[in-house]
Amino acid sequence: MKGFLQQLFDYNFYSNKKLIEQCATMGKVPEKSMQLFSHILNAHHIWNHRIVGKPSEYTVWQLHSLEEWGDLHYENQRTSFEIIRNTDDFNQRIDYENSQGRTYANDLKDILFHIINHSTHHRGQILTDFRNSGIEPEPLDYIFYKR
Repeated sequence: MKGFLQQLFDYNFYSNKKLIEQCATMGKVPEKSMQLFSHILNAHHIWNHRIVGKPSEYTVWQLHSLEEWGDLHYENQRTSFEIIRNTDDFNQRIDYENSQGRTYANDLKDILFHIINHSTHHRGQILTDFRNSGIEPEPLDYIFYKR
């Protein structure tokens, strides 16, 4: 489990880094893409903080500048890798409160997988936004990463 989760987070790191690099070459990043990628970063941060029991520093839809993305992304990934490295029981329940104040509990493995799945979902929306804006996106599918 630990090795597979590390591999998924490595894929997530790679894909987000490629997206940041592509955005850095653009004259102007589409507004919707800015919102969605900021949301990816915020959600990852929020979930990491729920796991380690710290208050979040960001809100779900807080907007970040392109210049901030790299540092936020790196910190998210560092924290997730640390969580994975230091965990012996991925079935442990994590109690947390969502952004609407409702309390829930989920297995750590499910939360970690959710972070990856959530990021992939919104990266897909960003790539669609790129195409709609006349920008050819780089392929970020998992299989391209594995090749």
